[in-house]
Amino acid sequence: MFTAEQIAEVCHEANRALTKHVGDVPVQPPWPDAPEEMRTSSIRGVQFALDNPNATPEEQHREWALDKLNDGWSYGPSKDAVAKTHPALIPYNRLPEGTRKKDALFRAVVAALKP
Repeated sequence: MFTAEQIAEVCHEANRALTKHVGDVPVQPPWPDAPEEMRTSSIRGVQFALDNPNATPEEQHREWALDKLNDGWSYGPSKDAVAKTHPALIPYNRLPEGTRKKDALFRAVVAALKP
């Protein structure tokens, strides 16, 4: 049985690998080197997916975006942790295909590893 944090680590690494290929934002660091905020965001995403097993990737994205906005982030043309801007803080249907795939991959990993 996996904990939410362990599932989040696998989601993070899977999305890290996919990001390298789709190039929508800078590739995040490996889980052990990821900032606390990034790890916490992944764990929250896993908890949302566990609590809402029938949610769509669009709903997963909306929850992630709300979490970011509540933490002071806003839309920006590039990801900047200092300025707290992120290009994916837009409606799901306006996201690039690769970013939408990341939401689907995240949910698939959670579904495969859920307790």
